[in-house]
Amino acid sequence: MQSSLTPFRVAVIGGGPAGLMAAQTLAQGGAQVDLYDAMASVGRKFLLAGRSGMNITHAEPYVDFVTRYGNSSGALRPMLDAFGPQAVRDFVHGLGLETFVGTSGRVFPTDMKAAPLLRAWVHAVRECGVQFHMRHRWLGWQDGALRFSVPDGGEVVARPDAVILALGGGSWARLGSDGSWMPVLAGRGVDLSPLAPSNCGFDVAWSEHFSSRHAGEPLMTVAVIARDANGQEMRKQGQFVVTQGGVEGSLIYALSAALRDQIAAEGSTTIWLDLLPDLSAERVADEVARPRGARSMASHLQSRLGIKGVKAGLLRECLSKEQFSDEAQLARAIKRLPVRLVRARPIDEVISTAGGVRWDALQGTMLKAAPGVFVAGEMIDWEAPTGGYLLTACFASGIAAARDALAWRTAA
Repeated sequence: MQSSLTPFRVAVIGGGPAGLMAAQTLAQGGAQVDLYDAMASVGRKFLLAGRSGMNITHAEPYVDFVTRYGNSSGALRPMLDAFGPQAVRDFVHGLGLETFVGTSGRVFPTDMKAAPLLRAWVHAVRECGVQFHMRHRWLGWQDGALRFSVPDGGEVVARPDAVILALGGGSWARLGSDGSWMPVLAGRGVDLSPLAPSNCGFDVAWSEHFSSRHAGEPLMTVAVIARDANGQEMRKQGQFVVTQGGVEGSLIYALSAALRDQIAAEGSTTIWLDLLPDLSAERVADEVARPRGARSMASHLQSRLGIKGVKAGLLRECLSKEQFSDEAQLARAIKRLPVRLVRARPIDEVISTAGGVRWDALQGTMLKAAPGVFVAGEMIDWEAPTGGYLLTACFASGIAAARDALAWRTAA
C-alpha cells in the first residue's frame, strides 16, 4: 500500500463536464491533479450546448429518469444513484446559481446561460488546486509516459500515478471531441464499439421543389410513429424541423437511436407522420369528405383542418396526384404519412455519439487492459436523449471515475 504521505498524482485528460467533475472530485479527495485539454479553454462543447438554454438535468421522477439510458441503464444506475438529478441542482446551487424547472420538466439555471455556470465552476476547480494545461493534445503513451503535443510543435510527457480519460465522443470535432482516442485505446487492447451518431437528424430525398420552399420550417404540432428496437410501433408527439435535405429537431432526436440502427440493418427506414395528432382519424375523414364546391382540395384542407404551409407541402411531396385526389387515401395520409429516411447525419454535426469503450472492457470505470487508467463521460458506450440526461451522466461518471481512482490508489 502506498504511503498516505506520498502525493497521488493524477492526470485528467479532457476538460468537458466529465473531466472537470473528475478533477474537482480528485482534488477534494487529496490528489494532486493536472488537467490537460487540446483546446485553448475548457468546456467548449458545454458552452455550445447552452447557447439555446443550458439544460443541466431533468426533474421527472427518478424511477423514470434512469430508464432514459436504455441498455446502459443498469451499468449507469450506481453512478446516477450517487450523483443524480437533485445532486446536479445542488451542485449548481453551490456555485451560487439558482435553477428552475421548465414546463417540459427540463432544469435550467435561472439565467438560462452556460457561460456564468462554467466560469464559476472553473474558478472552484482552480481553487481546489487543480493545474490546467491548455493546448496539450494527447497523443497516447510512450514507455509508460503520457505524450502531449504543444503549440510550439514540440512534445511534453507526464508520468502520473493514474489517468482519467474524459475525451468525449466524436461529435463537433472543432470543439475538441474528435474521437482520435479510439485507435490509441484499440492499440492497448481495449474493447471498443464503433462511434455512431446519436441525437441526430436524418437525410430524406426531398424534391428540389419541396426543399426550396419549406427548408427551415418547423412542424410545431405533429406526432411521429416509428418502430422500436423490437419492431413494435412507438408514437411520440412534439415538434421538429424540415431541413434542406431531411429532418431534425427534438422529436426526431428522441427516436434517433432506433432509427439509426434500423438504417444500419436495412439500408433505410420509414417513419409515419400524424399531421393532426389532436384530431381523431374519423374527424379528419369527415372533414376531408365534406362538400367543397368549387374550392381546391388545398383550400378545403386549410379551411376545414388548418393544413397549410409545410404540412400541406408534405402531403404534396409524399403522395401521388391520384392519392391526393382520393379523399379516403388523403385522410389516411394526414394521420399516417410515410417519410423514408435514408441515412443519419454525419457524426461531426450531431449532438452526441453512441459507441466507445464497451462496458465489459471496464472494471468499474477502470480499463481492464490498462490498470490505473479510468474513463468517464461519452467515451463509454452509452447514449441518452436530450433533456439533461447526457449532462447528468457525464457529471456522474466523472465523479465515479475519480472515486474509483482514489480507491485504487488506496488498494495499490
